[in-house]
Amino acid sequence: MHKHVEWDAPGRDSVADHFANHPERYVEPGAGDVLSARFNGMVVRIKVAAYVDGTSIGDVVALIDPASGERMKSCGKLVLGDTVRLPDAARAFEPQPSDDPDQDDNDD
Repeated sequence: MHKHVEWDAPGRDSVADHFANHPERYVEPGAGDVLSARFNGMVVRIKVAAYVDGTSIGDVVALIDPASGERMKSCGKLVLGDTVRLPDAARAFEPQPSDDPDQDDNDD
């Protein structure tokens, strides 16, 4: 049985929104693929066991704090190893490093 999860909205990292603009490149997830989503601000990685009607079913294999990169064993009611359902609309690309104006990449 899977654990019911209320996923965070993926916002600008939405996989569904991206592929709405590039549908020819969309490939349905398959068994063994690892997908990302957001839950309580954390990045959640799910290893797909099955894909049915626009929803991936799989196990939580990582819970990552996007600010620090720290890996957690749990986040709220979600725990590593939980089986969850992840609708395509909740899938998210991995977060990209933010443009931090305080970081200076120049060597001058």
